Amino acid sequence: MKNEPAVVVLAAGAGSRYHGTRHKLSEKLGGDTVLVRTLRNAIASEMPVVLVISEGLVAEARGLVAPADMVVVDARSQAGWGMGDSIAAGVSIHSSASGWLVLPGDMPLVRPQSLRAVAAALDQQPIAFAQYRGRRGSPVGFAAELFSELMMLKGDEGARRLLARYPTAAVELDDPGVVFDIDTIDDLAVAQRRIDGSSSLRPESA
Repeated sequence: MKNEPAVVVLAAGAGSRYHGTRHKLSEKLGGDTVLVRTLRNAIASEMPVVLVISEGLVAEARGLVAPADMVVVDARSQAGWGMGDSIAAGVSIHSSASGWLVLPGDMPLVRPQSLRAVAAALDQQPIAFAQYRGRRGSPVGFAAELFSELMMLKGDEGARRLLARYPTAAVELDDPGVVFDIDTIDDLAVAQRRIDGSSSLRPESA
């Protein structure tokens, strides 16, 4: 079986910019929740999926991601936990993968074929990212050669320093979902209309 990149879904953030009545990843969207829809799209890419998730959201992923492919961040650890920590933890679960695609859990409209397109670009460059109409989006992919540096990531900076140090490939895609995340209640409404087919994503909403 071919060794492929793994999709690392990040769902350990507090979602503090969202002001709904529940965590934004638990909001209903198209018959699922935001997180479940993100996970279903990642799984549909037919690449391995790793989930880094806060303790309070684990029930959302039950039955979709095996416990062995899940890093659960408990409330005591979460205060000092940042995106860098999440990336490193997710990468460590599939350390033998040929690369890793980092996908925030609040991006439920990224198409499975977009994930595969970014994964394919890692054959040419150590870092690749999705792009829509010239705007950088997610996922961001990292080739296996960056494993050691990914494992050293900590805090909220994420992988920005790696993006600055290594050659990158922009993968232009006809997928507005790669620049659209759920940060506000209005974003959630736009996403629902998009799923219902009643509107297109507006780039300014991303």
